[in-house]
This record gives sequence, C-alpha cells and structure tokens, in this order.
Amino acid sequence: MKRYAWVIGVRPEKLDEYKRLHAAVWPGVLRMIKQCHIQNYSIYLRQLPDGNHYLFSYLEYVGSDFAGDMATMAADAETQRWWAVCKPCQLPLANRKPEEWWADMEEVFHQD
Repeated sequence: MKRYAWVIGVRPEKLDEYKRLHAAVWPGVLRMIKQCHIQNYSIYLRQLPDGNHYLFSYLEYVGSDFAGDMATMAADAETQRWWAVCKPCQLPLANRKPEEWWADMEEVFHQD
C-alpha cells in the first residue's frame, strides 16, 4: 500500500458548489475509484491565513500499477465528465509541476 496526498486551491465563488458536488459523488465515479485500487480516499478543506481555501486530498493505493490505474481512470467517460464539472471549482497552485493539476505533497511523517 502506498499513500498519496495532494493540494489545490478552491475558487471562493465555487466553494459551495464543490461541497455540494462532493456530498453526492456520482456512483460511477465511486466505482472507478475502487476499480483502480484506491481506498481510504478523503478530501479536506481549510481556509489558510492568506484568506484562500485549499483542498487536501489523501488516498491509499493498493494496486501494483499506479500509472496504469490512473490512465484507466482518466480514460473513463463518466470520470471525465465528473472532472469537467469539478475542475472549474479548483485553482491549481502556481508552483505545481507542469504535469500536475493537484500539487503532489511530500510525506514527512507517518505512524500506523
């Protein structure tokens, strides 16, 4: 099992919409998450002292081919539609890597 965490901003005018969307995630999207060997997936929200809201995403990957599973997820039509409605709510970090939408986070501590 490998843990992953990411961070992204959320547009203030889209905050309520983002929460509403995630209060009722589409069943096909949830199925795809499980099919791609993801478990214990959470998204947290926090307003930081800069006044901006940020989303922190955490998941545990239990498969053997993360890149392959993420490609499968990205190719799924329902997931693509889901991302299309969520993406306008998000505000990527300016210092993320060029290939990232959500910025990868470094794990600096963990205890089971």
